Amino acid sequence: MCRIGAIKSRDYIHPSWALRLMRSQQKGHDNSGFAMVMQDLGGVFENYKKYPVLSMACTEEGMKTAEDILYSMGFSRIGQWNPEIRPADNLNIEPMPIYVFQFFHYPKSMRNASQAEKEQLLVDARITLRRALEANGEGYVYSFWPDTLTLKEIGDPTDIGTYFNLWEESKDFTARIITAQCRQNTNYDIVRYAAHPFFLQGYTVLANGENTFYEKNKHFQKSLHKGYIGFESDSQCFLYTLHYIHRELGWPLKYYKHTVTPLPFEEIERHPERDVLLRIRSSLAHLEINGPNTLIGVLPDGQMFTCCDSKKLRPVVVGRNEDMVVISSEVNGINEILPDRDWKQDIYPHARETVIINNELEVNQWQQCV
Repeated sequence: MCRIGAIKSRDYIHPSWALRLMRSQQKGHDNSGFAMVMQDLGGVFENYKKYPVLSMACTEEGMKTAEDILYSMGFSRIGQWNPEIRPADNLNIEPMPIYVFQFFHYPKSMRNASQAEKEQLLVDARITLRRALEANGEGYVYSFWPDTLTLKEIGDPTDIGTYFNLWEESKDFTARIITAQCRQNTNYDIVRYAAHPFFLQGYTVLANGENTFYEKNKHFQKSLHKGYIGFESDSQCFLYTLHYIHRELGWPLKYYKHTVTPLPFEEIERHPERDVLLRIRSSLAHLEINGPNTLIGVLPDGQMFTCCDSKKLRPVVVGRNEDMVVISSEVNGINEILPDRDWKQDIYPHARETVIINNELEVNQWQQCV
């Protein structure tokens, strides 16, 4: 089973916070991997928030392939962060030879381009890099986006933290938003891309559970956007639907919940938005999900949210203090990093609820039902 967690902080925090959040839930996962997405970066990245950051794990040949592609597209490297690798024979980890966290200038030809054109270029670049590296097994490109860094690894989460020296806090490597999951894709062949969180154009999603409508989602989504690729995990569909509803269609977040877990028809008939909800059910039925799951999402503007399947078959809890909001599969994860919070303010979202945390750390509970 997966375990997921997310932290949204007023101040910059180190990934050790996410590791401690997940380590306390160790009995709930299988120690097969650890992955995280850091957004709203601090440390060495803080002064480069407008520039795309490449997160990649690769071989030496893959590094050369990626450099050649990016330079041919006109990107020029500004700088990089190198993890302080600490290998040891007793660590349960299957590392790649090289880890790349570099930030780039956009091509000179994009100097007067619109934000939408720059964002499309980054999607195209990441797809090109991924396909080139996949062709010869040279590596994995996890994200290529401003103010975002992604790490995915196979092995024991505690050992992964040790290998990358992530247990020792450093002001050089921080963020205000960190999402994390402990578990590789052990239902099928392990593929690094299958590890949550999933990221696309500023949207992040991670999930605990299953999506039994995976095939239906996948076949429909493949026709919607060039960035909807891979599908190594059934939970990847949650990300693509969020991206499609919120970015491509431009709908408010509440319609994401109405799409993935629509109300029964008898409840829709009594709902103030009856006509809209009926249209969603008829036109986007292939984006509905099923099965036990809880998901956490982050929007490009930094807002974070969580919601559950229509029967609430997977746990999730939201805890907070004045400076931090934490979402976790298990309350003991929040107890670990926020032991002095007011526990009476903890929220256990129900099946028809979306809990949204805005950038002032205000927690809002939106109800799908009337």
